[in-house]
Amino acid sequence: MSELRPVEQPARLLEFLRAALPGWKRSTLEQRMRGGAIRVNGAVVRRNDLLSPGDRVEVGDRESAPAPSSGLAVLHEDEWLVAIHKPSGLLSVSTDSEREKTALALVKEHVGRPGHPGRAWPVHRLDRETSGVLLFALSRDVQQIVQARWSEARKTYLAWVEGQPRPPQGTIDEPLWEDASLFVRVGQREGSKEARTRYRTLETRERHALLEVELETGRRHQIRAHLAWLGHPIVGDERYGSRAPRMALHALRLELPHPVSGATLVLEAPPPRSFRAP
Repeated sequence: MSELRPVEQPARLLEFLRAALPGWKRSTLEQRMRGGAIRVNGAVVRRNDLLSPGDRVEVGDRESAPAPSSGLAVLHEDEWLVAIHKPSGLLSVSTDSEREKTALALVKEHVGRPGHPGRAWPVHRLDRETSGVLLFALSRDVQQIVQARWSEARKTYLAWVEGQPRPPQGTIDEPLWEDASLFVRVGQREGSKEARTRYRTLETRERHALLEVELETGRRHQIRAHLAWLGHPIVGDERYGSRAPRMALHALRLELPHPVSGATLVLEAPPPRSFRAP
């Protein structure tokens, strides 16, 4: 860990580092920052924060950097977005009964400083029981930009289901609506919304199948309700199917245009050990 000269005037962290380390590439500095190898006044900083006069900056090897105290598995982080691998069992955002132990709260802790949580906004949500890629914006404006182009995003999931779909691939094009108990039902009626889900069988077992699922629309419980309607509910989906140690639905990949550069951003989270064949 090497300490650089004290900050003399307000500057963004990357601007200061590029001036202090002229031989370093910006990409290298960004990697060190994302890897937790840069400290400001002793605290790990992973964002391009604004520095104040008198701040002391240290740069270390990425390999020696401590893991985030939040325990988050960060898939991507830059000045505008943070993507994490959300574990099954963790809420995306707060509810009336749970406000502290959520993915949003952990991301705010991650992008902030000790005792001073940062700011983050959810771009989308995953059900508590679903694991995988979850994306957050680091400003309200960026959140709105990403959500305005959300129809361009490609969302791919993996799901273990009961039985073996016939045919092994297809598209479920059936509207969805919610009843008074918030149970999502399939069928055409007043207030129903169009919903399309594509699926493809990747592997079969004696009583189960592994599907790759893509969403063309993004309705609440869409995959769960559509696959149950098809006659092949997701393993462990107590609401629409049967009980198991965990619900076997995983958000594998999210592809979308970056809100600033416009380049395609590909975010992928490998399935955890808990996501396995029944």
